Amino acid sequence: MERIKLTNELSYSRLIHGLWRLNEWNYSKEETLSLIEHCIEKGITTFDHADIYGGYMCEQLFGEALSLNPDIREKIEIVTKCGIVLKSPNRPHHQSHHYNTSKQHILESVDHSLRNLKTDYIDTLLIHRPDPFMDPEQVAEAFTELKDSGKVRTFGVSNFKRHQLAMLQSYLDLDLVTNQIEVSPYQLENIEDGTLDLCLEKRIPPMAWSPLAGGKVFFSDDEKAVRLRETLTNIQHEINAESIDQVIFAWILAHPANIMPIIGSGKKSRIDSAVHSLNHQLTLDQWFEILHSSMGHEVP
Repeated sequence: MERIKLTNELSYSRLIHGLWRLNEWNYSKEETLSLIEHCIEKGITTFDHADIYGGYMCEQLFGEALSLNPDIREKIEIVTKCGIVLKSPNRPHHQSHHYNTSKQHILESVDHSLRNLKTDYIDTLLIHRPDPFMDPEQVAEAFTELKDSGKVRTFGVSNFKRHQLAMLQSYLDLDLVTNQIEVSPYQLENIEDGTLDLCLEKRIPPMAWSPLAGGKVFFSDDEKAVRLRETLTNIQHEINAESIDQVIFAWILAHPANIMPIIGSGKKSRIDSAVHSLNHQLTLDQWFEILHSSMGHEVP
């Protein structure tokens, strides 16, 4: 599988596996390990987490599976996020839902993640959401301390708009390596508002969450979803794809920003289908046909 270079020392697999629903899959440790090993066999070595996923449980479930075969850690890249605070039985001292990007919170969150994931280091740490109360100097201090201690190799952001990413970068002595944003044929916001343009400008390959728009393209009856479904189905037949989700992945992968879609499924068959999308190439006409279906009109 193609790999996307983030730094001279670190690259991601072009497709990334997301674990935000791991606690809902009700897998045993052995079953989770089997899923991880299946991803690796298919060339997917990058795994996406956040401290809050599964009520602060998904990292722990993943770590318990890794502990069955610790040698796997050196074959994979772990991404996790912090900065969102949720009320949860697993965090009884949390009193409300808010954001916290203070130095202390970032450092404590990373220590929690390291323990839960049963690893000595995180490959990439992301600030999960833009924080209206962020002190970028504290974020910079936390990142520097984590880098110097070896606990985190690289840093990035998630859901940041171009001005927010540029602001934080201006306080850092190290380069942000990715921005995890929502991208799909159904959700064009980050294509239209310049967020992807900044990624191209700064040579920052973005990760795409919800590339299948949470299933809206498959099941929703709203006008946009119906238009897209018809167009995607037509192109599926034109390129001999197995399903419209492969067309969607091919559409995202075709973008010059080197977008890395996150596959959020625990089913090996769905993972395999996403991997097969790498074999499909869209023409420029087909790419814009999908764009036009989403917008409801042609480009100017």
